[in-house]
Order: sequence, then structure tokens, then C-alpha cells
Amino acid sequence: MHNETLGIKLSFLGTGTSQGVPVITCECEVCHSKDPRDNRLRVSVWIQVEGKSIVIDAGPDFRYQMLRAGVKKLDALLLTHEHKDHVAGLDDIRPFNYRTKSAVEVYATIPVQEALKREYHYIFDENPYPGVPQVTLKTITTKKFNVQGVDVMPIEVLHYMLPVLGFRIGNIAYVTDAKTISIREKEKLKGCDVLILNALRKKEHISHLNLDEALEWIAELKPKRAYLTHISHLMGKHEEVSAQLPEGVFLAYDGLTVEA
Repeated sequence: MHNETLGIKLSFLGTGTSQGVPVITCECEVCHSKDPRDNRLRVSVWIQVEGKSIVIDAGPDFRYQMLRAGVKKLDALLLTHEHKDHVAGLDDIRPFNYRTKSAVEVYATIPVQEALKREYHYIFDENPYPGVPQVTLKTITTKKFNVQGVDVMPIEVLHYMLPVLGFRIGNIAYVTDAKTISIREKEKLKGCDVLILNALRKKEHISHLNLDEALEWIAELKPKRAYLTHISHLMGKHEEVSAQLPEGVFLAYDGLTVEA
């Protein structure tokens, strides 16, 4: 992949699970923590490479994430899968449409596109209402694709039985909502400088890696650095869990930026 020698900057826009942290009504110590690293919006990242601005997933916190990170342009939106915590913010791409007078390229598999057409039928109407979001759907599979000159390698994982795509750009790989992966797809994750992987909590879960499982993947794949994301309040406090992690493995937090 020709991007491997180029500088890539990745910013964590959100590192929480589908409910975010704090969770509504919850009285646990994590949800009442004073450590800002324990406040987690729904999971998303912003990648800056080759002068392009690429966001992976647009969940219900998308608007605030764009404002908080100061994202001024959006060249492409990559969608991992169709669950609400990953697509519920699509309507808020409109300011980028207004700014550039053009549609935003949205890269997604056919099943994800079908879900978008159901959830956002007004975007795709034959005669759309004035001012609706403007998107150009780009179909992706498990094969390498190109986003305006940037090579992207998709990595297919299973979220229980739902296919989800992670993405590798250069030496940074981002995988969320994974529980299992095939040997073939796992090969795509080898040789990373930075591997970002979901780790929901310490206890086992039917559709997400728990902490031990994520650490097993990391030990096998041997990235130079690894960051854990899609974290629930059941994981524990950021500071306490971080102290228990192996060398080179870190809990991600909202606002963290990594480069490779």
C-alpha cells in the first residue's frame, strides 16, 4: 500500500460503546468519574492523510464530534456497519455539503447502503426535499479500494453474525465491533505500527471482544502500539485499567491523537 511511508494522523472522536459513558441513569463509579478520559462518546475516528480528511462512522454524537475536533472539511465517510451508534449522525453532514457545494462520498457495503436507504429514505427520494444531505454512495467489499488517492484495505470481522468492516490505511488499522475474524482477514492486520481494536469490557460478551480476547489478538499480531476502543462503563476506570495493560497497549480516550 503506497500510503505506508506517509504521515497519517488519527484522532479519536469517540471511544465509547453504543450507550456512551456516562450511561443514562447509571450510578456506577465510572459514570460518575471526574476523569475526563472516562467520558466517552460513541465510537468514531478522524483520519488526516495526504491532505484528505476521512471519518470512520457517523454515530449519534457526530455533530458534536465535528465541532469539538474542529473538522472543517469531510472528503469521505467510511462506514463499518449499519448499527445506529455508527450511522445515526448521517443527517449532520449537511454543513459540509453547504461549505463545498458538493456531495460527501460515503463508502459502504451493499447491505449498509440498503440500511441507509431505509433509515434515510428522504435522502434518496427521486425528488428529495430541498436541503437534505447530499451523499454519493461508493460500494466497497473486502477488497482494497481507493479514496481520492488514498489506499484503504478493508478487514472483515464478525459482530456475532453481522459482517463489519475495519479499515487499514498505511500502517494504521482500525477494527471495531469485532468478535471473530477469519485467518485470511487477520493476515491484513499484520505488520501494523498502530492497531486499534474494540474491547468492550472485562467479562465475555456475545458480539464484542472483551479485554482478554483483545489482548490475545494484539499478542498474536504484534503491532508496535495498540489502542483499545468501543469501551463500556463496565470496563472500569480509565486510570485503573490502563495500569494493568501490557507494555505498548493503551486505552484510547476521546480527543487522543496518534500518528504513524
